[in-house]
Amino acid sequence: MNNKAIKNVVIAGGGTAGWMAAASLSKLLGKTINVTLVESDDIPTVGVGEATIPTLHIFHSLLGINEAEFMAATNATFKLGISFENWRDVNKDYIHSFGFLGQDCWACGFQHFWLKGLQKGMVSEIGDYCPEHLASREGRFAVLANQDLNHAYHLDAGLYAKFLQKIAFDHGCTRVEGKIDKVNLDEQTGYITSLNLGNGKVVEGDLFIDCTGFRGLLIEDALHTGYDDWSHYLPCDSAIAVQTETVGKPVPYTRSIARDAGWQWRIPLQNRTGNGFVFCSKYMSDEEAKQTLLENIEGKLLNEPRVIKYKTGARRKHWNKNCIAVGLASGFIEPLESTGIHLFQKAVVRLLQLFPSQGINQADVDEYNEQTKREADNIRDFIILHYHLTERRDSPFWRYCATMPIPESLAHRMKLFKESGRVFKKTDDLFGETSWVQVMMGQGLMPEQYHPIVDMMSDDELQGFLNKIKNGVQKRVANWPDHNDFIAHYCKAKTN
Repeated sequence: MNNKAIKNVVIAGGGTAGWMAAASLSKLLGKTINVTLVESDDIPTVGVGEATIPTLHIFHSLLGINEAEFMAATNATFKLGISFENWRDVNKDYIHSFGFLGQDCWACGFQHFWLKGLQKGMVSEIGDYCPEHLASREGRFAVLANQDLNHAYHLDAGLYAKFLQKIAFDHGCTRVEGKIDKVNLDEQTGYITSLNLGNGKVVEGDLFIDCTGFRGLLIEDALHTGYDDWSHYLPCDSAIAVQTETVGKPVPYTRSIARDAGWQWRIPLQNRTGNGFVFCSKYMSDEEAKQTLLENIEGKLLNEPRVIKYKTGARRKHWNKNCIAVGLASGFIEPLESTGIHLFQKAVVRLLQLFPSQGINQADVDEYNEQTKREADNIRDFIILHYHLTERRDSPFWRYCATMPIPESLAHRMKLFKESGRVFKKTDDLFGETSWVQVMMGQGLMPEQYHPIVDMMSDDELQGFLNKIKNGVQKRVANWPDHNDFIAHYCKAKTN
């Protein structure tokens, strides 16, 4: 395709995605390439992605980021899961926690042992067999030596970008201020050669990373890559975000509260609370949505609510010619399971693994696109599950979601679980068996049978097995301090 060695990498756009790319490339490849980030002071970032998942530990490990330092710099709190309220039905709630449920065996997951225990009256709710689930409810957490990294964070996305910016600068990244006016293409190859800025500057490069947000200034406006629209599966197309003063102690989980035509998030930071409402404009106007959000928040407003419009879906190619789309330019899956920053980091790490130092070849491009597509499709299915698997019929929005067509891949997972209790993690699946089990059961789908290997245990053995796990979880969580006390000791923000 192009045998020109890659020496100059240009990142178009800042924000979380742009600075994740800049910090990673500068620190991990900075001795072999030049990294330039182009950013306009006049263009605001979306900046509402304030909840993460545990995979962020991988990214931070690569960059050598100290957890306590990062948390103090970004006003972060710990996140152990998500509380889904009114999703199965009004006033029916459950928690999707991180970590693992109980203890698996070679043939089946823990849910099979729990299901027989349920039939025999031996068990309490399934979350009692997972430390992170119980700790969420009890408001406890601590980071201990040799602990599994099953926690994530609530953070200030703007401060996180600044934190990453320092890492990028420390490792030689150059920032160029200016608004991109034109993307220049090679007439023969169609590759991007340079960016013209409004201030007259021209930024040349060999490889371009598009972090220009929903518009996709390079990947779409210049290269016409195409976009797969998923709005028939995920009908919400709007969000309203607002920040409020903190009221009460921050809980160690994100709240997701289903409303008539969408859902509300509540994300506690050390110094404030992030709030928002994701909704479908077909069933609710912007003004109605704003009123719904403002009627259901706590604390004084810190800024004016702002409306964000989007189309759920993905680029048909995430790597096209010499351009890789990262962040919202690559696609958008709504923030229901906090997958946004994960997808940013995964795109960057995938690029590092397939970095075309000696020139771009089609095999690398195809592999990148195939891996990205599989992961995005699997996350898409998991998000659709929350909407489709519901008992709600109280509004036109929920009636549509309950009856809408769903991908065959998701239909198969649901059928398999219903009939057998089985869940199999697929290649490039982000969410594992514990996540699928918690959400499917939480939304009301209970398996019709359990794996026959469970019957190899006598009732007394099963009772002992279940009790040992539950008691172990209770003892472990009882030794963790109050979530807020631990934050004050471990990572108190520099400015509150």
